[in-house]
This record gives sequence, structure tokens and C-alpha cells, in this order.
Amino acid sequence: MKTADFSDQDNVLSKRLKKILETRFEDDEDTLEALKQLSLFYTENTLQARRNLRSQIEKQSLEINENFLAAFREVKETFDEVYNNITDMNKSLQDMTIRLQNAKAQTKHLLEQTSTLENDKVKNEMQTKIATAFLDTFQLNQDEINALHGSKLRKDVPITNDIFTALDKVQKINNNCKLLMQYGHQTLALNIMEQMTLHYEGALERLYKWTQNHCRNVDNADLTNLITQAMARLQERPVLFKYVIDEYCISRRAMLVGDFIDALTRGGPSGNPSPIELRAHDPQIYVTDMLAWLNKAIPIEKQKLLLLVKFCDKNDLVQQVENALANICEGVCHPLKIRVEKIIVAPADTSVLYAVTNLLRYYRKSIGKVSKDGLLGATLKELQEKSEYAFLKALEAQVSNTLVRVEAPPKDLTPTSSINGLLSTLRDMLSTASMSEGRESDMVKIAQCVVDPLLRAVNEQASRLPTTDMAVYTLNCMYSMYTCLSLYQYMEDRLERLQAQSDAQIDTLTSEQASSLVANLNLGPIYTILQDNSHGALSSIPGMEPSNLKNFLMRLDNLGSSPDSLLLPQITLLLSSQHKKAVQRRSFDVLLAIYKQLYEAVHNPSNLYENPKSILYKTPDELAKHVSK
Repeated sequence: MKTADFSDQDNVLSKRLKKILETRFEDDEDTLEALKQLSLFYTENTLQARRNLRSQIEKQSLEINENFLAAFREVKETFDEVYNNITDMNKSLQDMTIRLQNAKAQTKHLLEQTSTLENDKVKNEMQTKIATAFLDTFQLNQDEINALHGSKLRKDVPITNDIFTALDKVQKINNNCKLLMQYGHQTLALNIMEQMTLHYEGALERLYKWTQNHCRNVDNADLTNLITQAMARLQERPVLFKYVIDEYCISRRAMLVGDFIDALTRGGPSGNPSPIELRAHDPQIYVTDMLAWLNKAIPIEKQKLLLLVKFCDKNDLVQQVENALANICEGVCHPLKIRVEKIIVAPADTSVLYAVTNLLRYYRKSIGKVSKDGLLGATLKELQEKSEYAFLKALEAQVSNTLVRVEAPPKDLTPTSSINGLLSTLRDMLSTASMSEGRESDMVKIAQCVVDPLLRAVNEQASRLPTTDMAVYTLNCMYSMYTCLSLYQYMEDRLERLQAQSDAQIDTLTSEQASSLVANLNLGPIYTILQDNSHGALSSIPGMEPSNLKNFLMRLDNLGSSPDSLLLPQITLLLSSQHKKAVQRRSFDVLLAIYKQLYEAVHNPSNLYENPKSILYKTPDELAKHVSK
């Protein structure tokens, strides 16, 4: 039994030793710390030291506990002191709470009254803001009222941009009042609108008086913006707007007339440019200078007028500007009309009068682009018509004076010197007219003034001549007229009439030439016999013998070889080779027609000609080709 106990003890001891030996102290911090503390008092590994180890450990533990107890005693004493202080503080707080509750009970009414006053203050501040906002929205301040009506102490307070700002606010207030009426505040809104209407009308009246006095200075840089804005406001009152425009027109009309008279009599600054009146001896330059001055001045007046209404946007503004510009230009009509009429009435060369007419036409169109209607346009139109009438009358007088004495045609039957002179004048006038504004009308009228009297004079001159000479002279004169007119446009109708008259004269010459050919070829008896159908066979009639007919054909052959041999002497005097050829061709056509009739009669068996081909061996077509070469 004992052996077993010892064996068990050995096993336990062995296990403990083994556990101790297997333990790794470097990883066990508690063990390391305990060994470190043990090393402080266990310095020698002796038997006695090992025997006293337990007591020393217990002693050391007792010392540690005593130290801990002493330290904790100090902590407890400190906590006791803190507890006593907290207890005292609690008593003080309870005392203060009681006192505060007593004070609160005593001041409750005061706090309630203070809260009520605070609420009233917030409400009053809100009402003050609302009232201020309402006044800013629906009322004018004193500065704005002064801007609209001026100062009561000073009546000559100048207009500034503030008045337009104030007018904008008045309009805004009126718009706001309309919204106010929609929310049920009709009475208040109507009262405010009535006040604003009085302010607005008073401001417009003041603006109207100021603009009426200063509108003439619209080109002044310091006033331009104010005047243009004022006109934009006044267009809402058409009557006031028209009064200002009328005042401006009166002022500018007087200034324009004054400047025009100065340009005529004084010239520019220091005499440069020179006065227009100094060139009155030259009608063309005189009229040009006057019209050019107006053509330059009127667009300037329109620019100033457009500047005056720069910010206006009414629908009828364009017509108002046109009427105003026409009103401004009325003043220059009288001095211009007097001076131009003097030139028109005074005796002058036709070229000068026509130049004046063209000048009036050109500047009337140019000025009309700027100022369409009005007295100035009517005056320029009247002067143009008078100048054109005077020009045509002068041209008619010149033609009449040239043709007053009927000259005898020259021996060569060419146009007389007076006719050539008038045609030269006509050519010059048409050349000038072809470059003018109304060239079609002018050229037709000029041609009518010259050609019609010229034709009458030619017919009168030709009436004293023999028929052939009359036809040749008339054709030569018409050819000269035709050649002159054919160089220009719009002469088609006149050329057609000349051509028709020329054809009539060619017919006359053809008849004379054909009669001469018939006589020279002794064709008269043959033609008479051919026209008489009462006879029998032609071969039995005297004069229709084959030999006689062969001689006739021979003479026709000779005429074809030298066609000019039997021409009338007057035909060679024709200026136009075409006319000469036409007369020759038509007269030959007469002969060919008679030959054709004769050829058919000879080849007709009823006329009993033997071997007709040997008598008239050429057919009409062959003879016609021979003659036409």
C-alpha cells in the first residue's frame, strides 16, 4: 500500500516536474514578472534561503497589502470630502430652486406682458415692412414727384433722365393697380390710378413745353437723348406730338430758307463756295447749283427729323415724317420757282432749255426719293413741265424760222441746206435725249416737232417740181430723215410712216420709169393690141409681125446687158442705191409682165404664128434671169 502511495506521489511529482520543464517561461509574462519580483529578495540559493522562501513571500505580500490599504485609505478620505461638498452643493441648489420658483411665481405677469409686447413688436415690424413695400409699389417719393413736376421754388428746373424713370414707375403703378383691382381692392386701386393719372398728365404737359422749346436743337449732343426720349413719351398724346412736330417744322423751314438765300447771295463761310447768283448768267450751271444745294440739304433735314423721332414706334410715323419733311421744304419753293421761271421765260437756245428740263427731271427724281410728296415735289413737277413746254415751243420756233422761206431744190435734187441744218439739229437733240431720264417721251416729241414741219416743207418745195423731179427730191429728203432717225431707239413708228411715204414715191418713179421704157422700146402699140381682145389672129395685125417682135426681143436683150442705158436721168440722182434698185427692178417687172403676156400670145395657136419659138426664143423666166444679172 505504501509502495503504491509512493508510486503515485512519484508520478505526480514527475508530472509536475515534467510540466515545469516543458513550460516556456519566455512567453508567460506573469511568471516572468513573479520571478523578477522574487529576484529582488531571493538573492542566494541556499538551503536556509529556500526554507525561509515561503515566509519571505508571505511577508512581502503582507507588506504590499498594507501599502495598498494605506493608499486606499487616502482615496476614501478624499471621496468622503467630495461627497460632503456635493451634499452642500445639493442643499444650495435646492435652496436656489425654491427661490427661483418663488421669483417665477412673482414675475409671471411681467413675463406674460413682455411676451405680448415682443409679439406686438414683431407684428408692427411686419406691418411697417408691408406698408413701406406698398408705398414703394403704389406711390411716388418726393424726388420722383419733383422729377415729374419740377420744383415749386424754381420753375426753370431743367429736364433730366429722372423724369423718364418716374414716368416708367407711374406706368408700372397703373399696371399694379389693375392687378389690385382683380383681388377685390377696386376703390383703393381707382384712387391710386387717379393720382397717377394726374402725375402722368402733368409730367407730359411739362415735357411737351420743354420739348417744344428745345426740339430745334435735336442735333445738340447734350440734348439729343433727352429730346428723343421725350418725343417717344409724347407720341402717346398725338395732339401734343403733332404740336411739337409742327413747331420743329416751322423752325427748320425758316432755317432752311435762310440757308438757301445765303447760299444764293452770300455763299459759304468767307465766300467759299461763292454765291450761286454769281453764275446766273449761265442758266445750266445756275439751275444745277440751286438743285444740287437742295438735293444735299433735304436729306440732312430728313436725318435730323428721323433723329427727332428715333425712339417713336407708332404705325403712322412714316407718313408723319413725310408730311413734316414736305412742310419743312415748302419754304424754298417760292425762291426756287421765281429763279427757274425767269430762265424758262427768257429767250434761250433750245439745247439750254432741254438741259434745264433734264436737270429738273433728274433732281425731281433724286429729291423725290427723300421727300415724296408736298409742295416741293409739285413745284419741281410744274417747273419741269413748263421747261419742257418752253423747250418744245422754242424748238418749234427754231424749225419754223428755218423753214419760213421756201427754198428751191438744188439741181442735183438733194436736200437743201436748211433741211440738212435741221436734220443736224435733230441729230444733236436726239443724241442728248437718248441719255436723259425720260428719253422715250422726249425723243418722240422732239422728232415730232422737227420731222412733221420738215415733211410739210419738203412737200411744199417738191410741189413746184415736175413729177419725176418731185418724187426724186422727196425720196432724197425722206432718205436723209430715215437715216437720221434710224440711229436712235423709239423711232419705229416714225420710220414706218417714212417708209410708207417713200414707197409711194418709189411707185411714182416706177410708173414714170416704166412709161419711159415702154416709149423707148416702142412697146406702146404692142401693149395696146394685147389689151384689145376684139381683133382676130395677132399675126395678121400690123405691128405684130414676127420681124417686129424679134426686134423687140433684141432691144430687151440689149437692155438686160446695159440696164442703166434707158434709165431716167433723175433716177441717177437718188441718194439711196436701194431706192434706185427698187425703181429699176419694179420698172423691169412691168416690162417682163408685158413680155410674158406677149410670149403667151405668140405661142397661142389661135394667133397663127409659124414657128413661134424662132420669134420669141427666150422664155419669160430666162429673160427675167438675164435682166436681173
